[in-house]
Amino acid sequence: MYNSLKKFNNKIYTGMKIGNSHYWNYTNAKWYETKLEPDKWEFQFESIKTRNKPAPNNTGASINTKFHWYIIADQIATKIDNNSYMTSMKGVKFKIGHKRPYWKNFSYNYPNQQKYTEKVIKILEEILFKLKRK
Repeated sequence: MYNSLKKFNNKIYTGMKIGNSHYWNYTNAKWYETKLEPDKWEFQFESIKTRNKPAPNNTGASINTKFHWYIIADQIATKIDNNSYMTSMKGVKFKIGHKRPYWKNFSYNYPNQQKYTEKVIKILEEILFKLKRK
């Protein structure tokens, strides 16, 4: 079951089982970007994502649950014509926290939980360590 306690590398978690995967369709996506420096852009992406195949009944998170992810990705954009690019992105996403429908805050804002910035710093340090070893 989705909400049952599971264990991976001595860490307790809930949610989808390790190794399972989803295929999502993104429709009406909106990508807004602003050039900040010669090689630096800030972007915002919004879209509704829907499952390629319907979820089994009574599975997954409750309606209105929010998830906060930190994404590190490579993007390749290939110009097709004057107005179009094919965008391909590959990366990893890390769960920073979640907010159940009846909670006032995300999980990282509650006592005895690792804070948002602590989680992001740990992720970035691990990524840097792995990159430096290559």
